[in-house]
Amino acid sequence: MANDAVDHEESRDLVISRVLRAPRAALWRAWSEPDLLKEWWCPHPWTTEVRAFDWRPGGAFHTFMQGPDGGTSDNPGCFLEIVPQSRIAFTSMLTAGWRPNTPWLGFTAIITMTDEGAGCRYVARVMHPDENTRDQHEQMGFFDGWNTCITQLDDFAGTLP
Repeated sequence: MANDAVDHEESRDLVISRVLRAPRAALWRAWSEPDLLKEWWCPHPWTTEVRAFDWRPGGAFHTFMQGPDGGTSDNPGCFLEIVPQSRIAFTSMLTAGWRPNTPWLGFTAIITMTDEGAGCRYVARVMHPDENTRDQHEQMGFFDGWNTCITQLDDFAGTLP
C-alpha cells in the first residue's frame, strides 16, 4: 500500500534531470545571489525582477517576470530548505514566515546538484498538489520553459569566475 501512495504522489511530479557543463559551485552561486539569479531565471527575452530573496528556510522568495509583449508572471513563495551546494527546496504554496498562500499555480520544487563526471547532475523535481495542476503546468510549457532556463543557467554559470 505504501508503494501505491508513493507512486500516486510521484505521478503528480514533473522532473527534469540533466548533466550540466558548469561546475556545481558556479551553478550554486548563480542560484544563491539574487543579482545573478535574475540573469537566467526565465526564458529570454523575458526579464526577472527579484522582489524578495531571503535565502533561508521560511525566507521569502518572490520573482516577477515580464515579457516583451507586456505579459507578466508574479510568483511569491518561500524557501523551504537550503543545503549548501546540494539542495534547494522552494514553494509557491507558502510565503515568508511559512504563511499560507493561494497561488495561481501551486507547486513545490526541489533542485538537487551533484557532481557527475566533469559536470554536475542537476535535477528539478516539481511536485503538484493534484494531477490537474500538474497537467496545467505541463501544458503551459513546463518542459520547454524550465529546460530553456536550465540551459541559460548552465551557460551563465559557466561564465562566472
